[in-house]
Amino acid sequence: MAKRDYYEVLGVEKGVDAGDLKKAYRREAMKHHPDRNPDDPKAEEKFKEANEAYEVLSDDQKRAAYDRFGHAGVEGQGGMGGGGGGSNFSDIFGDVFGDIFGGGGGGRRGGPARGSDLRYNLELKLEEAVKGTTTQIKVPTLVSCKTCSGSGAKAGSKPVTCTTCGGHGQVRMQQGFFSVQQTCPNCRGRGTIISDPCKSCHGQGRVEETKTLSVKVPAGVDTGDRIRLTGEGEAGESGGPSGDLYVQVHVREHEIFKREGADLYCEVPIDFVDAALGGELEVPTLDGRVKLKVPAETQTGKLFKLRGKGVTPVRGGGVGDLLCRVVVETPVSLTSKQKEMLRDFQASMKGGKYSPKQSSWLDGVKKFFND
Repeated sequence: MAKRDYYEVLGVEKGVDAGDLKKAYRREAMKHHPDRNPDDPKAEEKFKEANEAYEVLSDDQKRAAYDRFGHAGVEGQGGMGGGGGGSNFSDIFGDVFGDIFGGGGGGRRGGPARGSDLRYNLELKLEEAVKGTTTQIKVPTLVSCKTCSGSGAKAGSKPVTCTTCGGHGQVRMQQGFFSVQQTCPNCRGRGTIISDPCKSCHGQGRVEETKTLSVKVPAGVDTGDRIRLTGEGEAGESGGPSGDLYVQVHVREHEIFKREGADLYCEVPIDFVDAALGGELEVPTLDGRVKLKVPAETQTGKLFKLRGKGVTPVRGGGVGDLLCRVVVETPVSLTSKQKEMLRDFQASMKGGKYSPKQSSWLDGVKKFFND
C-alpha cells in the first residue's frame, strides 16, 4: 500500500515552520494514540504514520531529501527507525504523552496530586450585582482528613514506596518497537502504597464535607462573570494542595430594569394627555425615585437619559446611564361620556396637522398604490 504524503498526514502545508509542525504532530499523536482509542483497530496505524512523518519532517536533512525525492529520498532513514537527526524520538514522546498521561517530559512523577477545581452557580438579584454584596454559600467537597492529616495512613504508620514504579508514579510499557509511559497501575501515580490505611478516610486521605464559605461579590458583576476562591476546591490526594472554587455569577431577570453593559433600561407608561401636554413623572432608579420632565408632544418610544444612574462595570470604566423609554398608553374602560368627549375631540382635529406621522404614512400608502 502506497504511503501517504507526510505533510498530508500531519495536515500542514509544505513550508510549515518547526513550531507549527510540532503542534500539528502533537494534535495527531494525541488524537490517534492507541490507549485513547482502544476500540479503533486503525488508530495504532495512524499513530505510527504520524510519528514517521514527524521524525522525517522535523529533521532538516531528511526533510530536504523528502521534499526533493519524496519517500524514496528517505527510505531506510525515517519510518521510526531513523538514526541521529534534528529530532530525538524519546524527546518527542515525552513531550506529547506528558500531556496525555500526566507523565513524560513535563508531567508529574509521583508525589501528591493537586485537588480538583470546583464550580458553584450563584444567583444574584440585579441590585446585588450592581452594588456588590457578601453572601454565604454551602459547598459539598472533599477535605483533608484530620485524623491522618491527609496522608491516608493510620496513625503511627506511613506510606511506603511503591515497588512497581520505584516511587516514580510512572511505568514504561513496551508496545512493539516503541514504549509508552503510563501511570503506575499499582499506586495510581502516587509513588507510594498505604499498607495500613486510616479508618476515618479508608486510606483516601480525604473525607466528604459541606463547607460554608463567605463570598464577597464586587460591585458591577454581570451574568457570566466568575469569582475565584483560591484553595477552596477539593483537597489534594495524599496531602496535596487543594484546587480552587469558581463561583459562576448569574443575575436574575428584574421586573423593571434590563441591563446592557453599563447601562440600564426601563419602560415608563404615560397617558396620552401627559404625552400631548407635557408633565412630570416619578421614575424608579436603583438609588431611589427621581423626577422626569416629559415635554409636550412626546411620542411613544422616546428615550430619556438619566446620566450616572446605570452601573459601574466591575472591570473599570465610566458609570452607565439609565434610559427610560416612554410608552404612551391607550385608555381603557371608558364611560359613555368619556367616549363622547373623545369623539368630539377627534372631530375638532379634522383638517389640522395634529398627527404628522400618521399624515406622512397615509401619503406614503397613497403613493404606493398609485405607483
